[in-house]
Amino acid sequence: MSQSTGAESHRNGTDDSRLRADCGRCFGLCCVAPAFSASADFAVDKPAGQPCRHLRTDFACGIHVDLRDRGFPGCTVFDCHGAGQRVAQETFGGRDWRAAPETASLMFDVFAVMRPLHELLWYLTEALTLHPPDALRADLGAALAETERLAGGSPQDLLALDVEAYRGEVNRLLSRTGDLARARGGPPGADRRGTLLVGRDLRRTDLRGANLRGAVLIGADLRGVDLARADLTGADLRGAALDGADLTAALFLHQSQVDAARGDRRTRLPDRVTRPAHWSALPLTSRPAGRRPRRR
Repeated sequence: MSQSTGAESHRNGTDDSRLRADCGRCFGLCCVAPAFSASADFAVDKPAGQPCRHLRTDFACGIHVDLRDRGFPGCTVFDCHGAGQRVAQETFGGRDWRAAPETASLMFDVFAVMRPLHELLWYLTEALTLHPPDALRADLGAALAETERLAGGSPQDLLALDVEAYRGEVNRLLSRTGDLARARGGPPGADRRGTLLVGRDLRRTDLRGANLRGAVLIGADLRGVDLARADLTGADLRGAALDGADLTAALFLHQSQVDAARGDRRTRLPDRVTRPAHWSALPLTSRPAGRRPRRR
């Protein structure tokens, strides 16, 4: 998960470079701290705190250019939102866990807190671009400042934070912002937050202004669908077919979601999102994951 690709360098919808992964200033934390299981996303099992077998001594990935072909697509869509370099360079002052092994366990635990904080920083910054009313803008600005303050704390301060509870508080603000933006220019669309839509054919479903926060759209067929004003916060788009879909006005669309999906040259994306390089290798009409062509 080290060494960002061109698409990964634009993962964040804002202009704040602090919220973009800079793997050259990190210590491969995403390749060590989290656990992952052998699946469609990862070729092997890896326990938390153990370096991936492909992590080199310089903290770069030894199979970076072949991650998808080697069975690690999950690595290509992971984004720490800049948390990795912050933990490495600021929280721990540039001391790496190999040179100072006594810091390893603490550093990995801190990374698990810093990443959701930086994710919140990304969403809050994005929310402020949606022209919320003044009162809500003030609340978002205050939450942004508080989240930044928390992220700048010591390792002990960070570990003492109930990050899940804090994320719940901020998410209420973000949800209000999304609801107002969905209703702009017309009534809000259907509320499908958290809905399981795995493999569903949604080509004839009106999703304009829909609430898709946390919706599971793995392998869903969204070809040609207009997602204007749809709130995609946390929506799982792995393997979703976006051929010809229009996401130019989608809300809270993150680069990693696009990287995890399938699309083609007709897919319309916001300017802040980079068209994934691997889409060019897909056929013009890509099938959702899990479907097989009919035999003739």
